[in-house]
Amino acid sequence: MRKVRVSWLVYGLLVAIAVVSLNNVGLLDISKLVKGLGNTLVFARELVPPNPDVLPTVSRAMLETFQIAFVGTALGFVLSVPLALLASRNVFSPLVTGPVRVALGVVRTVPSLVWALFFVILLGLGPGAGSLGIAFYTVGYLGKLYYEAFEGVDVEVMEAVRSVGCNRVQVVRFALLPEAANGILSQLLFIFEYNVRASTIIGFVGAGGIGFYMLGYIQMLQYQSLLTTLLVTLAVVLMFDQASTLVRSRVLPKQARTP
Repeated sequence: MRKVRVSWLVYGLLVAIAVVSLNNVGLLDISKLVKGLGNTLVFARELVPPNPDVLPTVSRAMLETFQIAFVGTALGFVLSVPLALLASRNVFSPLVTGPVRVALGVVRTVPSLVWALFFVILLGLGPGAGSLGIAFYTVGYLGKLYYEAFEGVDVEVMEAVRSVGCNRVQVVRFALLPEAANGILSQLLFIFEYNVRASTIIGFVGAGGIGFYMLGYIQMLQYQSLLTTLLVTLAVVLMFDQASTLVRSRVLPKQARTP
């Protein structure tokens, strides 16, 4: 009976927090919501039809966006694997893993858009800054996931490799990496999909890609051109989602089917 009361108290507290939060962000203001709905309808009317004249320009920008995502993901992956190994407690001592984990946490805390802005300031406008912004966020994200995957490797497997006289490098080569390979590939595919989406936004700060044109069309109120840009982005994102699913089905082991 006491547990039931505690549960209801917790539920009531969560509901109260939700209501207060909704009110504080203005989502319980009916007049504001009604006005927003009217503005949305006006905006939707101005979006259509899409402007086909900007399709060549938008397509070239989308290709640059893909290149930014690809280069950023590749650089981030190459850097994240050794850092994840240095952060793995079943490979190195806390004197090594502690600082590396803190560094990965700091890198991961900063959004890719902010990293892109930093590199725009450092290197100037262009896709190079965007690629490095994507790469740094990828390092922080994959670094955490990979060291957790490495630490999840069966201890008996590692001990078996050590028992035949293998050193630390050989343990990594013959135990950690093979055992964690499926997780490594799966997370790499996921972050690449994410980076394709993120690369469409970093152009807002001058880091190249299709986001530059999105921002320009918004500022010039060219909403029909904006719709063309959004449709091209949607088509590319859906294409990569399908390609990623295909790669997973071909490379990763198939899940056991339930009867």
